[in-house]
Amino acid sequence: MSFADLGLSDELLRAVSEAGYDDPTPIQRQAIPSVLMGRDIIGIAQTGTGKTAGFVLPMIDILAQGRARARMPRSLILEPTRELAAQVAENFEKYGRHHKLSMALLIGGVQMGDQIKALEKGVDVLIATPGRLMDLFGRGKIMLNGCSLLVIDEADRMLDMGFIPDIEEICTKLPKTRQTLLFSATMPPPIKKLADRFLTDPKSIEVARPASSNLLIDQRMIRVGSRKKRDVLADFLRSGEVRSALVFCNRKTTVRELATSLKRGHMNVGQIQGDMAQSDRIKELDRFKNDEINVLVASDVAARGLDIKGVSHVFNYDVPWHPDDYVHRIGRTGRAGKTGIAITLVTREDAESIDNIQKLTGTKIAEMGDGPAKAEPEARAEPKPREGEKPKRERRPRREEKPAARTEKPTEEKREPRPARPEPRAQKPERAPRRERQPEPEPADDGWNGPVPSFLGKGFGS
Repeated sequence: MSFADLGLSDELLRAVSEAGYDDPTPIQRQAIPSVLMGRDIIGIAQTGTGKTAGFVLPMIDILAQGRARARMPRSLILEPTRELAAQVAENFEKYGRHHKLSMALLIGGVQMGDQIKALEKGVDVLIATPGRLMDLFGRGKIMLNGCSLLVIDEADRMLDMGFIPDIEEICTKLPKTRQTLLFSATMPPPIKKLADRFLTDPKSIEVARPASSNLLIDQRMIRVGSRKKRDVLADFLRSGEVRSALVFCNRKTTVRELATSLKRGHMNVGQIQGDMAQSDRIKELDRFKNDEINVLVASDVAARGLDIKGVSHVFNYDVPWHPDDYVHRIGRTGRAGKTGIAITLVTREDAESIDNIQKLTGTKIAEMGDGPAKAEPEARAEPKPREGEKPKRERRPRREEKPAARTEKPTEEKREPRPARPEPRAQKPERAPRRERQPEPEPADDGWNGPVPSFLGKGFGS
């Protein structure tokens, strides 16, 4: 089946061909015809399956007819993060190049002035994060009663980030008669409840088992001490097998510290984390996409939906706290039918998290040795004094010498004088005469010290 068989317009087919795509993915084959028919959709698909084009392409054809009015967008796409929102906007520009549709991007971290001007002109497609949308709605800068098509993307991520109450409030401000498309990698109970409340007779599309990992990704893990994680990661990045890599950490501080450490090792490294300004985050992404840097250290803001071509490796420097995040992280590689490698550094404290991940994905993660193939022999690491390996090896002989020194001391003859200590004990016999002298005062009681009288001599000897 080709894109021409899905009922898309000639202009759209030309844009798809110019983008380099020939065959639709499974979710695109199932979703596009149903969206063109006006049906509500629940799409459950793992990351990297092409679901963004699955709703962007039919939306462009649907919105081709009609005219936008000031402050009243005709369609709304909700995304959990700024990066995802910006990426969807790029998809509209790429596929809608032969259509005259207007678009606005409402995200935090940038000034509102340009966003408000775009809304006042009127937009066909509004792509927004819930927080900024609610802010502008509260200021009276936007009206949602003209929106006939709603897309809720990455719904399970919305749940994790606490956006479900905002989503519910936004839905109540939209027309009751509308088309709603909901996409999610998993379907937890709160998301199902949301779908039951705001979707009408939706068609369910599931192209992969919920929370399953991409079979094209070679998953591996290596057990390592927490203090050696940086050295092991550096060895992997220098091994020559890594063309481009995303390195995920759980904390923003870890992202900053790790990126700084790798830069000191003369690597081309960038970083993305929540404390950075949106403009800086976009610059780092562009540098990574343009191969100006080949390693990008990131928090989970980059774990979902980012479509970056050619990522050969994904490293979990920290095992994710939530098993679902593991699926999304490793999904940054092995995209568009290509293979990829995902390597997770596991410490003793991560045993439970790894078990939960394997239960969720139904996949046994293969365990590696001590590091990359080229770094396995210890001799290879010796010429790298920057990694701190040499000092560690020098300490080992010192530790071995100490016990040897201790064993020599007891054998020395210098400790033999200890038997001389009985000399003070030899003084004890001097105290004995004192005890013998104690009976001496008894004959001194009568003052007699001469010969024994004759009347006492009997029985007492001669």
